[in-house]
Amino acid sequence: MLTLPTFADVVAAAERLKGHAHHTPVLRSSTLDTRLGAQVFFKCENFQRMGAFKFRGAFNALSRFDAAQRLAGAIAFSSGNHAQAIALSARLLGIPAVILMPLDAPQAKIDATRGYGGEVILFDRFQQDREVLTREIAVQRGMTLIPPFDHADVITGQGTAAKELFEEVGELDYLFVCMGGGGLLSGSALAARALSPGCKVIGVEPEAGNDGQQSFRSGAIVRIVTPKTIADGAQTQAVGEITFAIIRRDVDDVLTVTDAQLVEAMRFYAERMKMIVEPTGCLSLAAVCHAGVPLQGKRVGVIVSGGNVDLQRFGQLVGNST
Repeated sequence: MLTLPTFADVVAAAERLKGHAHHTPVLRSSTLDTRLGAQVFFKCENFQRMGAFKFRGAFNALSRFDAAQRLAGAIAFSSGNHAQAIALSARLLGIPAVILMPLDAPQAKIDATRGYGGEVILFDRFQQDREVLTREIAVQRGMTLIPPFDHADVITGQGTAAKELFEEVGELDYLFVCMGGGGLLSGSALAARALSPGCKVIGVEPEAGNDGQQSFRSGAIVRIVTPKTIADGAQTQAVGEITFAIIRRDVDDVLTVTDAQLVEAMRFYAERMKMIVEPTGCLSLAAVCHAGVPLQGKRVGVIVSGGNVDLQRFGQLVGNST
């Protein structure tokens, strides 16, 4: 029987994160409110330490290491944000860290991970199994593996972002959450069910990588080939066992958006809200604007998951949009 984390674990994670994670701002856009006829509240995790919500889960997990684990260190696999989160958290806690990153990860994320002191090992995500490689190194070095989403401490750490949002703005009708492996979504759902029971929680994936949507609608985890999408943080092949169990129980739906809609959302954030948001971080807004959910007169939460994108790549994407 799978033991699932609870909202009480999210509360405990919030205590561990005090003084370490940023309490990120909640922003508004009168332009979008007028367009939708709704009140939209943006929880801006692009302003979190290392530029994404991933710091919350990584720090929460590493802060629970015992003395032996701290000495041997942590190992992780990630396309970028979890990598940076583990590297930074490990540095703050005095723990060695090794991170496997795909060869095609954004260079800015690779550079930042190394800059935080993490040892980076690159691999081909289309030819090699990152989980197998990571476990082999973990055994060789005696390190503790902290996966990017399917881990109770990671999930509950991520859930602190939604907890802060509800505590600041009150109950919501909808909460839109970016989805890769489901860590942020499942953690957010734990917070929503406790603090805003009537809120409909919606996960959002790239159209090319809708494994979570397929899983949600079929009732069993569906595994896909690595999707090709500009949302590099959502290029997961399958959701996790823990995340899926929470998503099945507590999430209302999983929707998808196109890469073109992500680019449109990137441009909106830049032009109207003066924010740089990475493609994956735009999933939630893209669904708010394009998924056909009836939002008029509703109070809507949007979690902006991160802002780590190469500026050259950002310029190419936004500059080429029409």
